[in-house]
Amino acid sequence: MSVVKIVKIVGQSSEGFAAAAQAAVEEACLSIRNVKSFQVDQLSGEVEDGKISNYRASVEIAFVVDRNGGN
Repeated sequence: MSVVKIVKIVGQSSEGFAAAAQAAVEEACLSIRNVKSFQVDQLSGEVEDGKISNYRASVEIAFVVDRNGGN
């Protein structure tokens, strides 16, 4: 039997929402092992001079808990 834990992280990018979500997943994988899935929870951004300047993706990251002291 495995246990899955979920954490929320926000990624950002000037390129778009997909890039912001990718940034969140990549950052999570730097410190969390056994990442299995993600779900975008919320999208937002910043506007400068009437144009979108920054995209944000709030992402839930799911990973399998390592009972041997990992995560």
